[in-house]
Amino acid sequence: MTAAILEVEHLTQRFGRFTALDDVSCAFLPNKLTAIIGPNGAGKSTFFNLVSGAYAPSAGRIRFRGRDITGHAQHEFARIGIAKSFQITNVFKQLSAHENVRVAAQMLVSRYQLLKPRGSYKALTEKADQLLARVGLAASRDKLASDLAHGQQRALEVAMALAAEPALLLMDEPTAGMSPAETGVMMQLITELAKQRTVILVEHKMKLVMGICERLLVLHHGEFLAEGTPEQIRANDEVRRVYLGQG
Repeated sequence: MTAAILEVEHLTQRFGRFTALDDVSCAFLPNKLTAIIGPNGAGKSTFFNLVSGAYAPSAGRIRFRGRDITGHAQHEFARIGIAKSFQITNVFKQLSAHENVRVAAQMLVSRYQLLKPRGSYKALTEKADQLLARVGLAASRDKLASDLAHGQQRALEVAMALAAEPALLLMDEPTAGMSPAETGVMMQLITELAKQRTVILVEHKMKLVMGICERLLVLHHGEFLAEGTPEQIRANDEVRRVYLGQG
C-alpha cells in the first residue's frame, strides 16, 4: 500500500473561544488530485493555512512524508516540498513574467548570495523559461505582470510555486475571478500538474471539481463530514443535505 505524502491527525484550530477546525484526521496519497469542499465557514481556509504552515495548530499533528512538521515555520514547509498558490494573486507586478519566476527559482539556490550577478544564473533563466512554457506563458515572457490578464497572472503564480519543485501543491481557489475560458485553461493545467505531484485545492465551482478530482474531502462547521470519489460524494445523503442544498 502506498504511503501517504501528507497526514493530519486530530487537527484542531481555535481562535479564542471559536473553533474553526475541530479534530480533523485524513491522509493524502502521492500524485493524486483532491479537492477540499464545504459551505462558507466550513473550515477549508483554516485547513489550508495549517497544512501550508501559515498557522500552528492548537492541537493535532501534521506529517509530510512521515516527518512531523507540526508548528514549523512557513518557509520550512516550502523548503521540504510544500508550495501554495493563493486565493488572491500574489505576484510582483512591477517585474516581468520571466523575472517573477526567476526570482522564485533563485530563492532556492541563492538564499545567502543576494548580491551575486544576475548573469551567473543561466540555469535559473532556462528554468524560468521552461516553467513559463509549462503554464502557457512563453509568449508573455517579457510582459510586466501588471499587464497580464487575470487568468495569466494566476498561471504566473502557479509557475512561481512550481519553481520550488514541490511534491505537494496547495491551490486556494485557483479559478477565482476567472472567465469561463480562463477557468478551462487553468483546470486543464491543474489536471496535468497532478500527474507529477500531489495537488490539493479548494474550489467553489463544483461542476469543475467533480469533473477533474479523483477524491473529495468535505468539511462542515469545521468538522470532517465525508470523503470519497465524486460519485460517492454525489450519493452521500448528508453531503447533499448540508452542502448541495438537498434534503
